[in-house]
Amino acid sequence: MSENSVPRRAFLGGVTAVTALSYSRVMGANDRVQLGLIGCGDRGFGDMGNFVKTGNVDVVALCDIYAAHIDHAKQTAPNARSFSDHRKLLEMKEVDATLIAVPDHWHTMIAIDALNAGKDVYVEKPLTLKIEEGPPVVKAARVNNRICQVGMQQRSGKHYLEAKHEYLDTGKLGKITLARTWWHGNSYHLRKAPESLQTQPSNLDWAHYLGPLKWRDWDPQQYYNWRAYLDFGGGQVTDLFTHWIDVVHMFMGQDIPTSAVAAGGVYNYKDGRTAPDTINVLLEYPSQFTATFEATLVPGITGAGIEFCGTQGKLYIDRGRYEFTPIGRGAQPTVVKATTNLDLDHIQNFLDCVKSRKLPNGDVLIGHRSAQASHLGNIAYMQKRRIDFDPVREEILPF
Repeated sequence: MSENSVPRRAFLGGVTAVTALSYSRVMGANDRVQLGLIGCGDRGFGDMGNFVKTGNVDVVALCDIYAAHIDHAKQTAPNARSFSDHRKLLEMKEVDATLIAVPDHWHTMIAIDALNAGKDVYVEKPLTLKIEEGPPVVKAARVNNRICQVGMQQRSGKHYLEAKHEYLDTGKLGKITLARTWWHGNSYHLRKAPESLQTQPSNLDWAHYLGPLKWRDWDPQQYYNWRAYLDFGGGQVTDLFTHWIDVVHMFMGQDIPTSAVAAGGVYNYKDGRTAPDTINVLLEYPSQFTATFEATLVPGITGAGIEFCGTQGKLYIDRGRYEFTPIGRGAQPTVVKATTNLDLDHIQNFLDCVKSRKLPNGDVLIGHRSAQASHLGNIAYMQKRRIDFDPVREEILPF
């Protein structure tokens, strides 16, 4: 970690919680949550729709650096106030909670601003762009006594919770030595900017979009398909593996790797992207198992899932089903299909916790740990070496 990072003991044990209720209203069980959306693009608009579906949310504020996105969001929230700067939105005393769905390089900065303003926060994953950003955002949630849910919706998925209880908690899988994860052919990372963005729109604030990043002239691809550029996000590793490694952490009860190795590159899509189109990551954990991630954007294979491999059988799970196959020749699998909306369930959990003040399923510390594991994979890839990690201090060990 960087020299500015806070060791685990410092940000978990050395923080004295204080209340932020002096500048955030106390909510009753029947109060409607007043929501501010920061980032009105595809994901933010979709998340907002699920918040509204719960029937207990009023969207009172919208923020985006592109006015066209706000105009689109106003179709769902016609009475919401509009902002181009998130800090102005956070000055609204009536806002109880913020939904943050901006590119990754803004996640931590905006989340900390919102937590310090006394707002509860639902922030899309990954929580952080860089490994050293995790401890400060965890601290901000704790010292301000705020609810902070990270958008890792598997944590609230009923079939995930059921599979964990049935096969992991009972020991039916035996000793698990390998958790395989993969995500093949995710075409979202190959998006091409439409003709309307080839010239910078007059109502899109490119300088504000870049924020802390070094200046570069308008590039429609870096705006529209930012996940392909490591300045803005961590590519497939933080976008996709963060979901899957979080499930591994949840099922295995281990969330801090001891080492990471990775290999990959921009093997096929020579379009200026800096995030690899093909990558393999391998993490090792203290309780003697490894977790792997395999991803490629080439269309030869598609699909995504997780497989827990144990001495008594294997458990496959994805967003649609889980499947347990015991050891033994001719053994027949047990298949259970998902029956609920993961996104909606996760948002409802957040809203319940806004009222109860209990930690949510995808709490900020959980989000930090899963992003941290992904970052270790990316660091190993970029430095082309094995990364050894201290699971107590949460620090990268020297060569």
